[in-house]
Amino acid sequence: MQYALLIYTDETLMDARPADELRPMMEGYAAFGREHAEQIQGGDALHPTATATTVRVRDGERLLTDGPFAETREQLGGFYLVDADSLDHAIAMAAKIPGAASGCVEVRPVVQFAPDGTPEAIGAQAAS
Repeated sequence: MQYALLIYTDETLMDARPADELRPMMEGYAAFGREHAEQIQGGDALHPTATATTVRVRDGERLLTDGPFAETREQLGGFYLVDADSLDHAIAMAAKIPGAASGCVEVRPVVQFAPDGTPEAIGAQAAS
């Protein structure tokens, strides 16, 4: 089953860290990538929230807002899409992501769609 591992950190802390402090963390991400290469299906880092645009459609009108959807202390900074045997396996992987030490990693099952486009049983997938 696929899981999205969503990495939330305080991007202001990242910007304030000197390069020599970021190096061990980036090495940790590289090590995570090597350790879980077979399970990682995709993922990437995201540009800071100042580059985000939120799109809403209300009464047929497109409304744009600069920045992320919500003001929070931690921002979505990147993600991995992984193939894990179980939720416990995905959680174990998430705990090894360096960002979990200073922020958090949300683990969320990915909905699988049947060939006709209908979602498979979401509750059954999340429980497996």
